[in-house]
Amino acid sequence: MRKQQIEYDSPVDALVAVSKQLSIYENRYGMSSEDFYDNYRKGQIEDSVDFIEWANSYQHYMAVKQILAERLQNVA
Repeated sequence: MRKQQIEYDSPVDALVAVSKQLSIYENRYGMSSEDFYDNYRKGQIEDSVDFIEWANSYQHYMAVKQILAERLQNVA
């Protein structure tokens, strides 16, 4: 598996792009990313390439969401 680095112009752009990726996995596997990640962390889902990438995308989504929340809190 080749490691890929993508740069975004802003955290909002990153959030939109990662949300789109998550939506693809959610539609493909019929489960929300939150439920998937909870089950994945509990070891209830195998370590296939798709699931590893989905878990990484969800972690990225949560990190970007936290960054945006902190920035918005500092503005308010």
